[in-house]
Amino acid sequence: MFKFLREKIKNWAGKISKHEEEKAKEEPRQKIIRDAPKDEKRESFFEKIKSKIQKVKISEKEFEVYSEELEMLLLENNVALEVSEKIIKELKERVVGKEFLKKEIEGQMKDNLKEIIENILVEPFSIADRIREKISDQAKDPYVILFCGINGTGKTTTIAKIADHLKKNGITCALAASDTFRTAAIEQIKKHGEKLGIKVVAHEYGSDPAAVAFDAIKYAKRNFINCVLIDTAGRMHTAKNLIREIEKIAKVCKPDLKIFVGESITGNDIIEQIKSFDWALGIDGIVLTKADIDEKGGTALSVSYILKKPILYLGVGQEMSAIIPFDKEDFIKKLGL
Repeated sequence: MFKFLREKIKNWAGKISKHEEEKAKEEPRQKIIRDAPKDEKRESFFEKIKSKIQKVKISEKEFEVYSEELEMLLLENNVALEVSEKIIKELKERVVGKEFLKKEIEGQMKDNLKEIIENILVEPFSIADRIREKISDQAKDPYVILFCGINGTGKTTTIAKIADHLKKNGITCALAASDTFRTAAIEQIKKHGEKLGIKVVAHEYGSDPAAVAFDAIKYAKRNFINCVLIDTAGRMHTAKNLIREIEKIAKVCKPDLKIFVGESITGNDIIEQIKSFDWALGIDGIVLTKADIDEKGGTALSVSYILKKPILYLGVGQEMSAIIPFDKEDFIKKLGL
């Protein structure tokens, strides 16, 4: 996972360290001695020489060279230009004109990048905790989650995975087959429901998706089920009819949470997809599928910073258990920082 970006960051930081060490070696010892004050004590004089030899300072001109290479490697790994510029601007403020020990330059660069990326990623929340909070308030209505996204991203499978994850955490669920447009969509979610032992509420193809979701909520309320997960159609995000359809579902069902499901390997195209759904619905969180085959990793940084939305889960395979709650520290660790 994220192999390319991890290796390129490592090589970039190592190259700076090597360059600064070579620059320090070339600094004439005679110049240090010549510039030293004549009345300085012998001991403090040699301490100053030692300090000069061990420490280096990165100039603004040098950083421009380094930053050009950093920007290219970020862009090549699906980090959006806006995010790349943000990272470089903050890194410049942290390192230009500052003194570093030669042997610690690579580590300092990585540490600074780690802190910057930590600040870029929006802190995720636990869906299970939010459901429990509503349950503890003795709410009569179930917790409702609306899922959206375009076809082919694994949305329906992701819904089943999250339902399974919640079930294992003691939270009962029902599924609403509100994708009444795509061929075999209802059969797909019913198959998942049967396998997991979770009720699926469905109507016929061509039925009103909002009515299906409404009936699922009524079923959950009547049977004291904690949570309803609503599947929706995933025609292209530019389709106005689709957006209006999902808006209607949201208006009728008043979901507690609206989640966008997209592919981690999509790159910057995912930003425009989420923007369309966010404009119509107000997205609360993101699930990135196919993270296990994403060797770049920049998509997560881009969507989290630009849209100011948390990533809640990463899909990492086809099995029901192949979904993990997003963890900032673990993500950064996988980037090699």
